[in-house]
Amino acid sequence: MTELQNLVERLERAVGHLEMMSYSPGGHGGCGDNPQKGLAAYVQAFDELLAGPVTEYMKISKEIGGDVQTHAEMVHAGLMTERALLVTASQCQQPAANNFSSLLKPISDQIQVVQNFREKNRGSKLFNHLSAVGESIPALGWVAMAPKPVPYVKEMTDAAMFYSNRVLKEYKDVDKKHVDWVKAYLSIWTELQAYIKEYHTTGLSWSKTGPMPSDKANGSQAPSPAFCGGPPPPPPGPPPPPAPAPAGSVSDDPASRSALFAQINQGEGITSGLKHVSDDMKTHKNPSLKNQGGPMRTGPKPFTAPKPAGDRNTFQKPPARKEPPILELEGKKWRVENHENASNLMISDTELKQVAYIYKCVNSTLHIKGKINSVTLDNCKKVGLVFDDVVGIVEIINSRDVQVQVMGKVPTISINKTDGCHVYLSKDSLNCEIVSAKSSEMNVLIPTESGDFNEFPIPEQFKTLWNGKKLVTTVTEIAG
Repeated sequence: MTELQNLVERLERAVGHLEMMSYSPGGHGGCGDNPQKGLAAYVQAFDELLAGPVTEYMKISKEIGGDVQTHAEMVHAGLMTERALLVTASQCQQPAANNFSSLLKPISDQIQVVQNFREKNRGSKLFNHLSAVGESIPALGWVAMAPKPVPYVKEMTDAAMFYSNRVLKEYKDVDKKHVDWVKAYLSIWTELQAYIKEYHTTGLSWSKTGPMPSDKANGSQAPSPAFCGGPPPPPPGPPPPPAPAPAGSVSDDPASRSALFAQINQGEGITSGLKHVSDDMKTHKNPSLKNQGGPMRTGPKPFTAPKPAGDRNTFQKPPARKEPPILELEGKKWRVENHENASNLMISDTELKQVAYIYKCVNSTLHIKGKINSVTLDNCKKVGLVFDDVVGIVEIINSRDVQVQVMGKVPTISINKTDGCHVYLSKDSLNCEIVSAKSSEMNVLIPTESGDFNEFPIPEQFKTLWNGKKLVTTVTEIAG
């Protein structure tokens, strides 16, 4: 029975691939009334990508099962939606910006579906898998990224590396299936870059001779891809995510990137919300706004509580929709989530095997007493973290204006995609290794004999030269 079931699944995959390769809508209208005579070369090349790394990714995801399999099906739906747009472009001339926006909407919506699933399953044991996918799925938006779609896909691929490396580290000596899953998933985007470079170097290629996109079923001048030769779009996904961050803020949150993609789809209307900047708001017109200071200065003493409301650096108010605050022990994980303006959060009953996960906290302070395995600070703003001892790693991800103080020892602190991070080391933690990537305004404060701290910036700019044998990278110091 097992062999028979496997055979049936293989036959189903083969039939599906043949249907995809020979698809002809016949009578759906679209870009004219003639049935499709054959797929364009770049649609066939995209089908090869679907039959290769995508099929392998789907196969391994099904073997892993659970959230990974469900997520993979959402990714596959997004890829098929994109294929439908490619078929449209192969038959139609490039439409006006506002009509193109409606063609992009199904892809944008599916990106949000994939990212929402990740956000709603933060407690999943496979959260690193979901995060690798959620961080990189905006790569499907390359069709709107003329004239440089390839660098955009590469940037999204790089965004997956942090979490995919976590998967590799966790499973490399435990289950090779997960290692193969990472390789299969990343190969999708690697091959997509090669595909785009060959067929859509400066942007999505459109037919030079076909008619303009039209949907004769409803008279619209901006059809869904299904009416231009592609398969029907996938069923609608979950509701859209919460509103994006307030205007003016910068966030690496997946929902924010989806919102940005949606804004790009507005076409010419995207500039309608821009504000006029008067001369007194410009630094070159108002010298008093310019920064002053040297490369090294004596830093402040360790913080005790967040600054009161009204400070000039106070963050804008979060969206009206709020999740309830959480501070609880779930298995071996301390969950500290959604706290705002809480200056006395504390975890005191700790054990060596436990970890702490601090998520979406704003303007708050947390003190962790005792010895704990690891601490993760994710998507937080203006948060202070004080801890005694961590035997593993302290990770700061997707955060802004955070302060971390070590009272005892910690071997490693990782700072990733964070703007504004002050790390106060103790005398016992001076050998701590600090690893940073895609971050800015990072400073390490070293204690002095007097009890004060000297502040040292972590380099953000580097110079790389070829010495004849290898690349040599050095820190670039700029005088203040």
